[in-house]
Amino acid sequence: MSALNGTRPSYFVLSGLTDDPKLQILLFVLFLIFYMVTLLANIGIMITIRGDPKLHTPMYFFINNLSFLDLCYSTIITPKTLDTFLSVTKNISFVECIMQMYLFGASVSLECFLLGIMAYDRFVAICNPLLYMTIMKKTFCRQLVGFAYLGGYLNASIHTSYTFRLPFCRSNKIDHFYCDVPPLLKLSCTDTTANELVMFIFGGLAEIASLTTIMVSYSYIISTMLKINSQQEGRCKIFYTCSSHLTVVIMFYGTILFMYMRPSVQYFSEQDKVVAVFYTVVIPALNPLIYSWRNKDLQTAVKKIMRRRCIC
Repeated sequence: MSALNGTRPSYFVLSGLTDDPKLQILLFVLFLIFYMVTLLANIGIMITIRGDPKLHTPMYFFINNLSFLDLCYSTIITPKTLDTFLSVTKNISFVECIMQMYLFGASVSLECFLLGIMAYDRFVAICNPLLYMTIMKKTFCRQLVGFAYLGGYLNASIHTSYTFRLPFCRSNKIDHFYCDVPPLLKLSCTDTTANELVMFIFGGLAEIASLTTIMVSYSYIISTMLKINSQQEGRCKIFYTCSSHLTVVIMFYGTILFMYMRPSVQYFSEQDKVVAVFYTVVIPALNPLIYSWRNKDLQTAVKKIMRRRCIC
């Protein structure tokens, strides 16, 4: 409490995931492995897509942005978490906390919008294949991603400004392993109903808009798939094309809706920490593996790059 300066602490203390020193070392190793996989897999996909002209299509343009985004929001959280496993104090400065919360909130909102855009891309490719390259022009794809970035950073600005205008006079210890809205609201000694409402409305708008796009797109895709009479192979191709995206959507939205679309009274720190580990550490490492698992074009491009490097 000595860090509290009126209503604004000079720093916060992160409680982390555990106080057991042996378990902290084990978690440090696990988090480090996941982070290295995240770095290598996502950077590998980005290099592969940029290096192969055959992959310069709208679908891979969006996958490239998704890999960059996974790399970013894992980097926003994981290095500081690794530091807290080995640190005795587990402090994070007030400014660092603001920046971490802002950048992470922007990345989460961005991923929501990007997954919606990718669903629309699959809808156009499957339901209007002849007009695909006409509709999904390079400039239009860049505009879609640009709007996603604008919406993501605007959403994060609203959440961050509303959270850090509160007086934190109860304590400066955050019951979490990174700076997030729900545990910070618990530190305020004023009524946080307005903040919870803002989080629910603006966070809900981003998620609902993206989910609506995904659901409508896939309803048309399923309808198109059912109209394919003879070719069982055609249905399987559509399924494999969309299965990776659907897997990522289910994992991401399942955790995000659980974490942020509940009243603060229903938050349970230990349970929420486990869910947070999944979408901040595990999902960024799994996404590139999911997208490359049944993707023959991506696998072929990786083999080509590996052969070139071996020859060199």
